[in-house]
Amino acid sequence: MTETQSAPGLSKSEMVYRRLREQILTGRYGPGYRLVLDRIARELDVSPVPVREAVRRLEAEGPVTFTRNVVAEVAGINPRDYADAMQTLAYLEGAATSLAAAHISPEQLAHAAQLNDRMRDIQGSDPVQFTDLNEQFHRVLCEACPNGHLLDLVHREWQRMAMIRQSSFSRISSRAATSVAEHDRLLELIRDRASLDEIERLARAHKLRTMTEFLDA
Repeated sequence: MTETQSAPGLSKSEMVYRRLREQILTGRYGPGYRLVLDRIARELDVSPVPVREAVRRLEAEGPVTFTRNVVAEVAGINPRDYADAMQTLAYLEGAATSLAAAHISPEQLAHAAQLNDRMRDIQGSDPVQFTDLNEQFHRVLCEACPNGHLLDLVHREWQRMAMIRQSSFSRISSRAATSVAEHDRLLELIRDRASLDEIERLARAHKLRTMTEFLDA
């Protein structure tokens, strides 16, 4: 049974969109990958119409471009968009992490530590999974933030960031070990009830370092 057949309640266009988006975000469809509409339609057992709708939706969101309005391709990372999104996220996530520090549970801290240990184990070997674990780590630390408006902004920027880049650590593999060490330090500050300013500064600097190394690579 195909995915398009196994998810009743979703339109064919939505199912195609989700499948293509997943393939792009996981890096299976990298920059420059050509999205041949007829081939995708055959693979997903749908007509070309929902495929075209899904691809146009992805074009509007950024990860797909049309060359001469004919060939659809997975877009490369736009450095300006990446820098703007990462800088915004650095300040928002830093604030959310610091505010969450007083409310995060021992179980959440333990979960974040487990995620970081898994990152330590795979660093350098699987950049896509490393990126996914990294996102999970920061989500765990931020979700206890009591400011719902701030958390909503963070969620929006996470979504925007997901559509801009697939796996930044595949480009800056040397950053992985440093990133894990910075996570260790962040967890230590939260456990030790360090000042909110110190936690915020470290969380913000952590994100900005990733941005700087990516742009310099």
